[in-house]
Amino acid sequence: MAESSIEWTEHTWNPVTGCTKVSPGCKHCYAETMARRLKAMGAAGYERGFELALHPARLVQPLARRTPTVYFVNSMSDLFHAGVPDDYVARVLDVCQRTPQHTYQILTKRAERLPLYFAQRPVPRNVWLGVSVEDRRHGVPRIAQLRQVDARVRFLSVEPLLQDLGPLDLRGMHWVIVGGESGAGARPMAPAWAEGVRAQAVAQGVPFFFKQWGAWGADGVRRDKKRNGRDLAGQRWDQFPLPVVSAAC
Repeated sequence: MAESSIEWTEHTWNPVTGCTKVSPGCKHCYAETMARRLKAMGAAGYERGFELALHPARLVQPLARRTPTVYFVNSMSDLFHAGVPDDYVARVLDVCQRTPQHTYQILTKRAERLPLYFAQRPVPRNVWLGVSVEDRRHGVPRIAQLRQVDARVRFLSVEPLLQDLGPLDLRGMHWVIVGGESGAGARPMAPAWAEGVRAQAVAQGVPFFFKQWGAWGADGVRRDKKRNGRDLAGQRWDQFPLPVVSAAC
């Protein structure tokens, strides 16, 4: 496990690593690039680079931490990848259940698997379940699939935002994150696209978090993402879902 530089979480936990591409948001996958670097460095667990791999030995890691934290689960993979068996997903969720002091954020692009998997299983109360929404064709339909799952917190990661998403039905959603793409080959995010999502989240009463512009600033100039800042519509948007899941929940 490691501390995370992702603005909306605290630590990462990767009982699964590796993945395969399923939609345009995967084109410049940061996890794939990182996995290749880790393989070249000889890092444990990345001997096969970005090939899908289960790591049962890592399942115990959150059990050893008593201090509450927020874990982004599988920042280097997708827990609901077809290659991850149901019983292994259950083992991951069992760890979440056994550590109520922590909050777990699980994000997937395989939203079609969510209603099937959770039809006969509850989502642990301390698990936030989210889907990626990068475009209209692949991303937006995932919202309805997520809505079918009875999770205490359902969230949308609209990153990288690749086009105007049009009208959004945010019923049953508890949080919306928006971000642009960074890294080599990053695709620009138009300010109007991000503002359109923000305006709809505000209108529908959903907390909104603007993560970053990415490699391209609001002015259309490419620069270091930190220099592009995190302002949208003239202010910072760092809202989190309410009530935030905690050890007391």
